[in-house]
Amino acid sequence: MPIKDKPRPPRFSLFNNILLILAGVFLFVSFILPVFSRPQVSAVPYSLFIHQVREGDVARVQVGQNQIRFQLKSDEEIGSEQVGQVFSTTPIFDLSLPNLLEEKGVEFAATPPPTNGWVSNLLGWIIPPLIFVGIFQFFVRRGGGGGGAQGMLSIGKSKAKVYVEGEAAKTTFADVAGVDEAKTELVEVVDFLKTPGRYTQIGARIPKGVLLVGPPGTGKTLLAKAVAGEAGVPFFSISGSEFVEMFVGVGSSRVRDLFEQAKKEAPCIVFIDELDAIGKSRSSSGFYGGNDEREQTLNQLLSEMDGFAAEDATVIVLAATNRPEILDPALLRPGRFDRQVLVDRPALSGREAILKIHAQTVKLGEDIDLKAIATRTPGFAGADLANLVNEAALLAARNQRESVAQADFAEAIERLVAGLEKKSRVLNDREKKIVAYHEVGHAIVGSLMPGSGRVEKISIVSRGMSALGYTLQLPEEDRFLSDETELRGQIATLLGGRSAEEIVFNSITTGASNDLQRATDLAEQMVTTFGMSKILGPLAYQQGSRAMFLNEGVPNPRRMMSEATAEAIDREVKGIVETAHQQALDTLNHNRDILENITMRLLETEAIEGKSLYQLLDQVQAAAAI
Repeated sequence: MPIKDKPRPPRFSLFNNILLILAGVFLFVSFILPVFSRPQVSAVPYSLFIHQVREGDVARVQVGQNQIRFQLKSDEEIGSEQVGQVFSTTPIFDLSLPNLLEEKGVEFAATPPPTNGWVSNLLGWIIPPLIFVGIFQFFVRRGGGGGGAQGMLSIGKSKAKVYVEGEAAKTTFADVAGVDEAKTELVEVVDFLKTPGRYTQIGARIPKGVLLVGPPGTGKTLLAKAVAGEAGVPFFSISGSEFVEMFVGVGSSRVRDLFEQAKKEAPCIVFIDELDAIGKSRSSSGFYGGNDEREQTLNQLLSEMDGFAAEDATVIVLAATNRPEILDPALLRPGRFDRQVLVDRPALSGREAILKIHAQTVKLGEDIDLKAIATRTPGFAGADLANLVNEAALLAARNQRESVAQADFAEAIERLVAGLEKKSRVLNDREKKIVAYHEVGHAIVGSLMPGSGRVEKISIVSRGMSALGYTLQLPEEDRFLSDETELRGQIATLLGGRSAEEIVFNSITTGASNDLQRATDLAEQMVTTFGMSKILGPLAYQQGSRAMFLNEGVPNPRRMMSEATAEAIDREVKGIVETAHQQALDTLNHNRDILENITMRLLETEAIEGKSLYQLLDQVQAAAAI
């Protein structure tokens, strides 16, 4: 777990005690003391005041906005028991009062403004600034940050979490599977951290930076922790987004602080996750207006990585990103991130090894075949497989089983691939019939296309956000290349559902919208990326290279081209899709009886899978062979 400061008992400093005492004195002098020092004055009705003025008993009057104070004459002047006393009354709107006072010879004046003593004036200038300073210190302490820094004063300090050996369950290479090539590359880093003299004595220099590149969920962060666990050195972990704040200069300050801490703990590893958050190319439009905070952070990172002295050579920077194509070239040059390690999605053997690791935490039934599960999960990353095992365990617990069965894994795979079942989404008879023919059309065409995966299940039970039915087709082996014939077969399979609707109902519905989008995208890639057009030739018409991992299957924007070239591309794409559409129509017309037979069976059972489905589709292949 991260290193944390030891808790300290709350205490007030001497400055805070003095501040509280002065604030109390200020309040006493300003508000409480004047109340006790103020002379007591009896209040009388205004009518009595006017009567005494007319009788000539009043000697002097002070007229204020909210109060009138008056003093009676002395006993030499009047014979009264209340001689010389001061009274007060509440004024009313009376414009004749000054004339009456002047007529009776009464001395009158306005009430003088209140005057404060020198103590009150002094405290009025000192206490408010002290209170402001106290409030500022309070928020500074309450907003205390990590890394030993406190509050807002630590805004330029690094927020990296520090892991050391023995504080948590140590992660090693035994906890990582499916990325054997990446582990082999990182073993060298571990060996250098353990025995640096073996390399330095012959003049070898270990890479200062190692960039882990791969799709999300493939285990880049786990690999970095495994390197730290194997080497037994401190491990600083921080995300790229934690460097950047709204204040210019904070990010670069945090980079400096991070590397200062790392140099003190050397040998150690600094791991920066999501490096693309601060490492975007400076020539791109990623920096907005005059705020160059991200660019300053990047410049500071470049300077720190290039400025290691000889004694700092055992500070190794590991970074991870799934968008290497947008990184600044200065980051990737030798001397900074010298080595790029690809952490790709695992192959069949890798998926099986990952499943074995995660399956250790759950109770497996006797019928579990992890190799069969790995075969049905092509394209799954390590995080996907971990989620798969957890979903299967949840399904087993929901069904009151004591262990996880193979059926739980099968259902979990469908959940992850197609989404959750929506049994509450009830279709009417016509819609159900249309969906059934649509899915069977996909299955029949897909079972005959070269290089296509095996159809495992057909269902008309709604799943996910919008799927009213689905056809589960899984490859029998890992494939990394596809030829033109196979790609055209994939497009024909995508159009098989729409073609079935046309043949049976002589009309089309909105259910094929996603199929059309995917078919069009694939056809456009064949023309603009893969050079599979005889008219346009082996040229790339897309802007730049496709993203290596994200948005696979979605074409990038096209390059600047002439209008004639754009029209030629559109014609070629349309021709590929229309040819595949006709191929799907011919296939379904040739197997019309089988289409009707499988659809009727599907309407009765709502789902067909396993041996019964294989037997039905074998009829299609037998008919095609005649």
